[in-house]
Amino acid sequence: MALIQFVENYDDLSTDRGFQFTFYCDKCRNGYLSGFQASIVGTAGSLFRAAGDIFGGVFSQAGNSAYEIQRAVGGKAHDDALETAVTEVKPHFTQCVRCGHWVCNTVCWNADRGLCSNCAPQTEEEIAAAQAQAQVEQIHSKVRERDQTKGLDLDNPMVARCPKCGAQTSGGKFCPECGATLRPRDACGQCGAKMAAGAKFCPNAAPSGPDPAGRRRQRASARGTKTSQATTGWAGYRCRSGQ
Repeated sequence: MALIQFVENYDDLSTDRGFQFTFYCDKCRNGYLSGFQASIVGTAGSLFRAAGDIFGGVFSQAGNSAYEIQRAVGGKAHDDALETAVTEVKPHFTQCVRCGHWVCNTVCWNADRGLCSNCAPQTEEEIAAAQAQAQVEQIHSKVRERDQTKGLDLDNPMVARCPKCGAQTSGGKFCPECGATLRPRDACGQCGAKMAAGAKFCPNAAPSGPDPAGRRRQRASARGTKTSQATTGWAGYRCRSGQ
């Protein structure tokens, strides 16, 4: 048998019942399925095996023997079936003289240029693709010219997940799951003011613990009122920036 010259990739779907192949375009990989070619020896073997299932004995042995014979002579039968399948499917393909690829006539062959669409792209397809690509590039350029950061906090470090429970934060100031503050440790949890490393209190906020009596008296004096030692006690935490 002469050498078979055809596409680079194909699937052999043959079984002991017969032969069938799928041939693929070297460019787009679209496939063409050849017609099924029954195997004479395989068909005989199937009949013997069917009879063996009913009657057993010699029919079963004959069926197994026929299957083995089909396997033994399958090389020649297989090659003949492949050649027939190539002859059947080949008219749907054309070989490009420039690159040597076999391409399908319906999608990848440029009949006007006599070359495959890799070597001679279709003009209309290239224009359409270039227009679409230019449109996308212009969209990106115009979007970059506009301010896309309006309403975003770009000064404070953003926390994507809560450091306490691991929940996603969605850019909020507090964790939506556990309520933990998402402000960095160098910022006041109430007013957001920057704090020096190791500072115990915000410079813009009153201490959250017991207010010293002297400080309470100073505040009362500044307001022109009197206060006694008994009135000094626990003061609430309030940021001075909010006063």
